[in-house]
Order: sequence, then C-alpha cells, then structure tokens
Amino acid sequence: MSKVLSYIITPIFFLAFGLCLAIFHPLQWLGLKLFGYIGLKKVVSVLNWSLMRCTNILGTTYRFTNPYTIPKNRPLIVVTNHQSMYDIPPLIWYMRKNHPKFVSKKELGKGIPSVSFNLVHGGSVLIDRKDAKASLMEIAKLGSYIEKHNRTAVIFPEGTRSRDGHPKPFKPMGLKMLLKKAPSALIVPISINNSWKLVRYGKFPMGLGAKVSFDVHEPIENKGNIDELIAKTEAAVVSGINSFK
Repeated sequence: MSKVLSYIITPIFFLAFGLCLAIFHPLQWLGLKLFGYIGLKKVVSVLNWSLMRCTNILGTTYRFTNPYTIPKNRPLIVVTNHQSMYDIPPLIWYMRKNHPKFVSKKELGKGIPSVSFNLVHGGSVLIDRKDAKASLMEIAKLGSYIEKHNRTAVIFPEGTRSRDGHPKPFKPMGLKMLLKKAPSALIVPISINNSWKLVRYGKFPMGLGAKVSFDVHEPIENKGNIDELIAKTEAAVVSGINSFK
C-alpha cells in the first residue's frame, strides 16, 4: 500500500523539488554578483532548507544530534557515510555555520539548476572518477582552501552510495590528501541513517516516511599518524550506522 501511495505523492515531490532548484538558481547568481561569496552562501543555505521541506511531502523527518561544540574558527573535515543524494541538503543546512564544501563527481557540475552553480562557484571541487591522479589534485586544492579560509570539507570515503544502508569500506586516498593539505583541520565523524530509504525503489517512486538521522561523534584531532586517524574515524562512523548493528 505504501508503494502504491508513493506513486501518487512522488510526482508532487518532484514538482516541488524542481521548482526550488529553478527558483534558487537565479537567486544564487544574484547573491554572488551583489554580495560575493557570503551572498551566495546565504542563498545556498536557504535553498537546502527548502529542499528538506520538499522531502517532508514524502513524510521524511530529520534528526541531527550533536552533543559537541564544533568550532567555527578553524578548518574541519567532516567524514561520513553516504546513502543517497538526500544526505546533502541536511549536511549543508545543519553545518551551515561551518561553510561545508564537497568532493563531487564532475558530471554534477553541468546542467543541474542551482546544484551545478553552487558546486562550481561555492568552493567545492569536481573530480573525474576515471582519473585518480587528477582527482587527488582537486582534493588537494580543497584541502588548501579549507586550511586557508577556515571552511569545512565534507568527504564520503566509501566512494559510492550504500543502496541498503550497510557501510562500505573506506577508500582512504582522498581523505589522506585532505589531511595532508589541511593539517590543522579537526576531524568530525558523522553517521547517517535511513537516507537510503528515500530511494529504496530506485529513482521512481520515492520511499515514504523515512526517518533520517545524523549523529555527530566526538571530533578527533590530527596528531600526525594518518593511518591510525583514519581507522579511528571509520570506526566512529560505522559505530553509529544502524544497519551494521
């Protein structure tokens, strides 16, 4: 019955989601032209809040739990699992005071209203998954950028989305590059749950009633042993994924 209902509700969701992307695209351009980076950033924050509200049409709810004080005056590297594209708006919204930037595949840099504009002009980097060397160079640029400007890099070290919520092993090269180029960055592990349920049926229809949660773990200082740091970070992320328990 739920899947039958989703066939009815999904087109309404897609219409609302698409309208948000279309409306905020020129607003981003205007914010950037009139007020520079800060203008763009404020528009992007509201855009992603609006995209979250669109998913409420599907009965999606969000919980972001952070018992820790996350500094705003130093670079951060947010390390998290990846379950769907719908991980992104909550991360941007809830981490908005830390200026999150993403490592995204180059295909997202063209043709998607609002999304492509922000990726190209907002400080994120686009990588070609087929060119490992060039990808690492782009990630290095992101590391240098967050180190210089006290921004936040968000990276999904699994390398691809989990279709059923079960964590995949970390692919550490990108994270190692960020740690090398942003040595003062504080590592913030986050576990995401139930985002995959939004796309449990594939691209159509959408899943209904997903209770998406984000759990922030204790931040970790970079004390020099990169392999130990990555292992500790991966263990923290995996510990909070429900499908693994």
